[in-house]
Amino acid sequence: MGNPKKPIELHLAKGNQSHLTKAEIEQRKESEVIAGHENVFAPEYLDKKQTEKFNAIAAQLIDIGIMSDLDCDCLGRYLVAETAYLKITKLLNKLDLEDIVIYEKAANLQDKYFKQCRSIANDLGLSITSRCRLVVPQKKDDKPANKFDQFRSGTG
Repeated sequence: MGNPKKPIELHLAKGNQSHLTKAEIEQRKESEVIAGHENVFAPEYLDKKQTEKFNAIAAQLIDIGIMSDLDCDCLGRYLVAETAYLKITKLLNKLDLEDIVIYEKAANLQDKYFKQCRSIANDLGLSITSRCRLVVPQKKDDKPANKFDQFRSGTG
């Protein structure tokens, strides 16, 4: 199966395109799917607090260029898992350690929701390492600077 195909812009920005012809690069650019972010709305199953958090996170992800219309449900699932994780964590803080059976069940649920949150957060770029993998570096200007620009002036 191999590694997932990286966007051609990422290859170009990293300088890894030496084995590709200009035609192959153009073909890859034309064939890549680019999803828009014009219809980013919180899923209906989120409560008011989750919807507010959805809007805040979605705005930040749109600003850095990694949120699209296709990610709405994924972000919604993240917020549901996060809410469950926070509720079970509060419960664990109140539980008496002497009732080990109940505590163990609650701790297992907490672990389950934590793993869900972490997995979805990585998919969405909500962690530092996942953002480094998702964000395409900006392409530098390939034109060399004119070495005579420093001698030009408005006086002729």
